[in-house]
Amino acid sequence: MRIDVFFADRVGIAQEILAVLARRALDVSAVEVEPPHVYLEAPALDGANLDLLRGDLLRVAGVLSVDELAMLPGARRRLYLDALLASQPDPVLAVDATGKVVVANAAAVAASGMPEHRLTGLSLRALSGNAQLVDTLIGQGYRLPATEVQIDGEPFLLEAVALHEASGKVAGAVLTLHAPHRIGERLSALQNYSAGGFEAILGQSPAIRQLKQRAARMAVVDAPLMIRGETGTGKELVAHACHASSRRKEQPFFALNCAALPESLAESELFGYAPGAFTGALRAGRPGMLELTDGGTLFLDEIGEMSAYLQAKLLRFLNDGSFRRVGGDRELKADVRIISATHRSLEDMVAAGSFRQDLLFRLDVLQLHVPPLRERTEDILPLARVFLARACGQTGRPPARLSTAAGVALLANPWIGNVRQLQNVIFRAVTLSEAPVIDVADLELADVGAAEASTATDDVGSLDEAVSNYEKALLRRLYPKYPSTRKLAERLRTSHSAIAVRLRKHGIGPQHR
Repeated sequence: MRIDVFFADRVGIAQEILAVLARRALDVSAVEVEPPHVYLEAPALDGANLDLLRGDLLRVAGVLSVDELAMLPGARRRLYLDALLASQPDPVLAVDATGKVVVANAAAVAASGMPEHRLTGLSLRALSGNAQLVDTLIGQGYRLPATEVQIDGEPFLLEAVALHEASGKVAGAVLTLHAPHRIGERLSALQNYSAGGFEAILGQSPAIRQLKQRAARMAVVDAPLMIRGETGTGKELVAHACHASSRRKEQPFFALNCAALPESLAESELFGYAPGAFTGALRAGRPGMLELTDGGTLFLDEIGEMSAYLQAKLLRFLNDGSFRRVGGDRELKADVRIISATHRSLEDMVAAGSFRQDLLFRLDVLQLHVPPLRERTEDILPLARVFLARACGQTGRPPARLSTAAGVALLANPWIGNVRQLQNVIFRAVTLSEAPVIDVADLELADVGAAEASTATDDVGSLDEAVSNYEKALLRRLYPKYPSTRKLAERLRTSHSAIAVRLRKHGIGPQHR
């Protein structure tokens, strides 16, 4: 039984309380003194004897009450501390002032590769194999910026919090070891919290429905995926959706735009760098995206812009999953699914010698093509309305709608920049106009004169008729400048067959003269 003896503090009262238990020949297995309490655990004490003991204790001067206790406070704290440490996925170590391990959680035991009784009492020097780093850590009172260490051959980012005695002297520290892939999980969660799955890909046209169906099948296949499509079509959105539908969905997702960084920066971003790899590098080194993404998906956008040197390094990783950091001499491994994207013809680049054919074969195992917006005109107005509602919400203005003329102009625009361009056009119109109806002039599109003319009167019977009239006027105006279906298709960024169908529909061409 455990009891709580509450007393008015005075010198020697704890000894007198223990003497009462000794006279009753009660074996005391645990004592915790936290004035004004003495907490006792006596295994042989039962309910029948508690009242007798309580009477004896209350006769001790200063004892105010004696109550039964479910658990000693110290034992409760240890129980909760053990549960807290066990719940931490990162290795956590408590060390004394000399660097010896005092307490280690289950993750630390697993990372060390040794049983807990061997880990406890072990020196950090022996554990890390880096005596110089540990001496520096202890010498500076456990005040060091995050530093990379090796535990059982695996890299960890070491974070130290010093513990101090009441006098201010350093008594030890709590050390947390962050594995690169755990850091990646947290960064990915912050960056991709609202990325969404296939429901985030807007559109109900046959082309988009077919894309989603094909992508859903490929998402569950754990193989490299190549996404092709023009700039602004939403290739990264498709990559996010494929990751969210894969077995790796709980693991990190990161994206690297190969065209946005020079070769040296792209290399360190992708592969990381060792301590002191170059001037300005972090002293502890830095894990790259491959390490951070371990277990997850890495999206390499604009893969066609990757340098020949990085192509070779990426090819080696795709072959066996191994790589080296910049300036490093140690082989690292990572389990990462690569999804790449490009708007360029990699086959033409291979023929020109600017892209490795063996890398193309490695990346192009599975393939998706994201259609341009002009090939799914059914989605233009629904997308425009969604972007319009979003833009109104972002700018804090009342809801607006598109005029019929604006809808016609949007449908007739070639949308060279695809969905991204449409979103930007709508946002700009909402920002610059305060009118409740967004009209053609607000969209600031090129070649809107024909659209305005075709909708300037009330003679138009329906939206389809207005679009057809605009399409006919546009083709009649452009055909003399581009007098072939091939040239006209290139000018309007659409397929040769689509232009041929429209020319026949409107009776335009040499055979109709």
